[in-house]
Amino acid sequence: MDIASIIGIAGGIGLIVAAIGGESLVFFVSIPSVLIVGLGTCSAVLVNYPLKECIGAIVVFKKAFLFKQGKPEELIPMLVDFGKKARSDGILVLQNEVGKINEPFILKGIQLAIDGMEPPTIMKILENEIEYMKERHKAGYDIILSFGTFAPAFGMIGTLVGLVLMLQQMDDPSKIGPAMSLALITTFYGAVSANLVFMPLAGKLKKISTNEMLIYELALEAIVSIASGDNPRIIEQKLHGFLAPKFRKTSFD
Repeated sequence: MDIASIIGIAGGIGLIVAAIGGESLVFFVSIPSVLIVGLGTCSAVLVNYPLKECIGAIVVFKKAFLFKQGKPEELIPMLVDFGKKARSDGILVLQNEVGKINEPFILKGIQLAIDGMEPPTIMKILENEIEYMKERHKAGYDIILSFGTFAPAFGMIGTLVGLVLMLQQMDDPSKIGPAMSLALITTFYGAVSANLVFMPLAGKLKKISTNEMLIYELALEAIVSIASGDNPRIIEQKLHGFLAPKFRKTSFD
């Protein structure tokens, strides 16, 4: 679980509530405003994307909170060890190691190498998989970004609705307040939901995707090198190129 997302959203809401004050909080509760921003934003997203992708957004939302950040530096020792064993005992020895692999992408690549596929073919297959994976990830965080784009727009629509209602009731001062409240609170809901929830979560998902792609590209380099019979020291040096210097630890000392 990514506790930072939860702390960030909860902390932002807490600061807003503290700024409003407990006694005044009731004035910021408006069911019509929630409906305009919430249902209006969802309706716009449904128009903008196919239904299947919209339903998939639920999984994308969960991923922003429930994901395990992979660390490339922890993957390198295993891949270098595979290289050592493949070079000394042959590529087929890795058949005994597949049970240690938890990542489907790496498992697929190692299995392709075990099956005797040529390194250029392995590279092409895995590069295609990475490319399509990037597109799927982009589609996911683009949907969340759309929520952040449409929410303020529907906040403004709510403001216009409130202003129209207010202008129609100028002869009754008692009705001006609720109409003005609807106008302002709807904009407030749209701005908060976009800037505290949707836009930051889209950014978090993009960062997660970037990290995953780094791991896959590192694994691709290692698998092709193993299939080519490269020296394990060379494999390790290649993989260290994906890391910041402070994370580079050799297994040959």
